[in-house]
Order: sequence, then C-alpha cells, then structure tokens
Amino acid sequence: MHSPPHHHGAAPHTARSVAEHRAAVAQLLAPLLTEARAETLELRDALGKGLARDITAPLSLPPFANSQMDGFAINSADLPDGGAELRVVDPVPAGATPVPLERGTAAPIMTGAMIPAGADAVVPVERAVPDRFPVPGVASAVWLPATAEGTFVRAVGSDIAAGERALAAGAYLGPAQLGLLAALGIGEVTVHRTVTVLLATTGDEVVEPGQPLPAGKIYDSNGTLLESAMRQAGLAVVRTAIASDRPEELRALLSSHLGAVDLIVTTGGVSKGAYEVVRQAMDGQTTEFVHVAMQPGGPQGIGTFDGVPFLGFPGNPVSCLVSFEMFLRPVLSEMFGSPAPRTAIPARLAHGLTSPEHKHQVRRGSFDRGGTVRLEGGDSSHLMHALAGSNALVHVPAGVSALAEGDEVEVWML
Repeated sequence: MHSPPHHHGAAPHTARSVAEHRAAVAQLLAPLLTEARAETLELRDALGKGLARDITAPLSLPPFANSQMDGFAINSADLPDGGAELRVVDPVPAGATPVPLERGTAAPIMTGAMIPAGADAVVPVERAVPDRFPVPGVASAVWLPATAEGTFVRAVGSDIAAGERALAAGAYLGPAQLGLLAALGIGEVTVHRTVTVLLATTGDEVVEPGQPLPAGKIYDSNGTLLESAMRQAGLAVVRTAIASDRPEELRALLSSHLGAVDLIVTTGGVSKGAYEVVRQAMDGQTTEFVHVAMQPGGPQGIGTFDGVPFLGFPGNPVSCLVSFEMFLRPVLSEMFGSPAPRTAIPARLAHGLTSPEHKHQVRRGSFDRGGTVRLEGGDSSHLMHALAGSNALVHVPAGVSALAEGDEVEVWML
C-alpha cells in the first residue's frame, strides 16, 4: 500500500497529523499484544516491565488492625473527657497475637503490632504520664488523656481490601508497584515480553565512531542515539552494521534478522530524494511513506517488511529521536505498560518563539526548578549539541504560529 507521493511544499492538509500517525503506529503494533507474548517472572526480574493481566488483591492490607504508633492500646470508653489512670498489662510486640484487652486496662503496643480484641484506639506513649513504658513484669498504672475511637489505628483493608483490583493490566512495574505485590504475598507476575527491535542505520556518507573520517563523510550518531533511547526505554535492541545506499544490500541485511525481531526501525532514506535507500528497499512490501505535520520528523515510513512491523525514521539525528519519542515510545507505553510515559508538565517560556502554523513543532529546551523553559538551539534537526544540553522536549501544537515570553507550553521531561 504505497501512498501517493507527498512533495516538499505540499499543502498542509495533505500531511498526516501527529495523532493520526501515532494511531497508525498503534495499529501496526497491535498484533504484538497477544497472550502468547506474555511471560511470568519473579518480582525481582519484573522491574520496568508492563503488567499483562489485572491483579486482584488476595488479602487485605493491612491484613489486621494494627497500631500506627508506639503507645498504649486502650478502649476509648475507659477514658472520659478528663482522662483516667489505667492499669498496665502485658505489652504487645509486633508480630505477636495478643490476648483480648480487659476493660480498664492499657496494653503497651509497638508500631505495626496487632490491636488486641477489646481495644479500639492507641494513645502515643509521649502523651502518657509517665511518658515511657513501664518495666515489664512490674505492676504499674499510667494516666492517659481522653482519646477518640479509631485514633492511631490502621484498620483492616484501609490500604486495599481483599478482592479489589490491585493493579490494572498495562501498569508499569516500578519499585512501588512491585512493593505492593510483595506486600500482598505475590511472588511472581505475568508481564509483556520485551519488544526486540532491529535498528538499521543507512547511508554511504556515515562512518562508525572511532574510525578514521574520510573527506565528505560524517560520523553516525543515529545508531548510538536511538539504541540508547530504546534500551533506556526497556526495549531489546539488535543493531546492524551501517547499511549502504544499495537497496538490495539493505533488503538482505533486514532479511537476515527476520524471525529474531518483533519490529524493524530504520533511520534515513525515507524522503523524496534520488537516493532514498529505505524507500527503494521497501519496493513491493506493504509499506507507505507519508509526511506528518511535525517539525522535525516530517517524513515517516510505516508498514511491514516480510510480515514484520516496520517504522522508517528520518535521517537527521534530532528528527529520529523526536520520532521515537512522539510515536514509538508512547505507543509502547500505552499498549504494553512499558516504558513509563514521559512526564508532561506545564512550563513558562523564557522567551518568545515562532512555529509553522500547520505543524506540531518539537523543540529542545532546558527546564528549571522555577517552572521556566529556555529553548536550546534553533529549530534545525541536526543540532546535536543543543540536544545534549537539553532536559526537555517543548511542544508547540499545530495551529500555533507564535508564542510570547511567559506563555505556557507543555514539556516532556527527558
């Protein structure tokens, strides 16, 4: 399904919107979201994964009423408005099953210890007179102030009740989520299998870093840039050698990896120039090359190569990173729960900017603690130094042609 050619300078309405292309990427990757691609891992191995199935709490948290403080377990009815002196009984350490509390008594209790039957509140030890625990085994009494029922008691299920949904399918499993599963006594979890990406950089003009640089050549930054971004996002990356500008060689290179990867991503060779090797290599495949109303990253390839999902990103370094952040990363996050989505926050511009009205512009910026973002570099897609000095992507949506100093924008923290 080759799309009609989109010429540079075409009318804005011929371009695909960012939302439309993101939806197309989601549709392309939907076949990867199958039960067959789920795997069960121990909690320690599931960090950064996406949850494949809902998890229901097998027990309540807390599983029993327990003390929020070191203090005295009491029955609130034994303490009138003016307080009262109560006889002290055996203490309740954490982990013990206490005997029921007799009326008119107070039991020293530790934080996290089970509330005895007959007790309905805890008085912190610092509010007692004397404000310390008595010596065990020595008969004593303590004066305690009036205390309302439920004070400093963690009720059964006050965090989550047995039978409630603890985590939804698609949840990103960070430390907090894994900690919840551990607290529920769950030792293993079913997650989406890591997506394996074949990453192919193209171009006769690029040379691997560390090699001599002949005249007219440039070092390849796309491979390192995208592989790092993908690995940081939790993807498994298979990286090819730099592909030449001969389409038959690129086809052979991609074919040699089929069966071992879930997705093919290429950089470069997707525009309308005379030597666009990716376009040529995809001849006969179910692919299309479209123009997205986005700057940078307008030219995009999408489809399948011998049945394997394929995305073709532009060759300029910033363009290919923005393409990953705008299309692949959010789709994987939404569908698989991994990687974690970028944090989107409002910011105030440190200075004005202009933007192509019919395009969604993505600029690099430095966001400071005061909530202000300063743009780094211009809008060109080759400015790697500006990218390296940035900690955020600044979004200027389509329909906006200019913003002034102090105007609010959305930024994604990198």
